[in-house]
Amino acid sequence: MSHKYEGGCDHISTHADAEPIDNHTCHCSVCKGVTGQPTTHVVFFKHSDLDAEGGAMNRQPFNANNPDGPLELCTCGECGAPIMLDDKQSRIRAIVPNLMGFSADMPATYHAFYDPGTGEPAPTDGRPVYEALRPDFVWPAPN
Repeated sequence: MSHKYEGGCDHISTHADAEPIDNHTCHCSVCKGVTGQPTTHVVFFKHSDLDAEGGAMNRQPFNANNPDGPLELCTCGECGAPIMLDDKQSRIRAIVPNLMGFSADMPATYHAFYDPGTGEPAPTDGRPVYEALRPDFVWPAPN
């Protein structure tokens, strides 16, 4: 069966038919450290809107400096590919499209966690730039 958004690896498929609830380019140090990218395209879905099927997943803290934090990085138990971020509070699941097998058909709508104090130049692509998530973002209730 075909889904609106599909990703994963050869062993685990992830998919969603609902629209994302947030879609941003992240400038935070945690994303930089985990992905090795200067910025990271991050897409949030409501927890129940993104499903994973297939093999076993390994879970590790997303933020090594906050191992008890709510987000876990899920990787394929067989090949080690990153699959998704899973919220232990069951509010969201997140993907990084270019690292988690998704197509680029869901462009980021703004920049999050940009800190001018880092010395990095401000984004110039015309999308809004915020020091956190967009001001109108509301965390969904846990499932």
